Amino acid sequence: MNLETKEQLIGTLALLVLLAVIGFMNQARNVTTAANDGRIRVDALFGRVDGIQPGAEVRMGGIRIGTVAEQRLDREFRAVLTLNLTDRIPVPKDSSASVQTDGLFGGKYVVLEPGASEETLKAGDLIALTQDAQVVGDILDMIISQGRAALAARKGATEQAK
Repeated sequence: MNLETKEQLIGTLALLVLLAVIGFMNQARNVTTAANDGRIRVDALFGRVDGIQPGAEVRMGGIRIGTVAEQRLDREFRAVLTLNLTDRIPVPKDSSASVQTDGLFGGKYVVLEPGASEETLKAGDLIALTQDAQVVGDILDMIISQGRAALAARKGATEQAK
């Protein structure tokens, strides 16, 4: 067996191992989804949900309690996310939802903050108390403008001292 054939064989084997790992990861995700078959579907109404995709996690207290099933616009062009939540965790009816990001460039997910109501969310309910997604570009623009304002103020104070 010559060197070129060995390299091709090793490359093919590495590709097969990579595909097997990806397949196992996908299968494990499907198993956890199937294990949580008892689900309720609720909608959450947002002004904007930039970057959130169906399949994104829904978390409460940092723990995954569901996924985003779909996204759409309502008649007033507001974003509506349909959430699949496990029925094993009772979520108070007056809970709020927000779109968060894992780090500066991480993936987006929905966070539910529990309310104080004794009634729980049921299939078809609407979460109206929401906080929209923050766009990284908007946050960076705000930081830059605040920095420029502080620099201008410092520059003005230095000129007045002269």
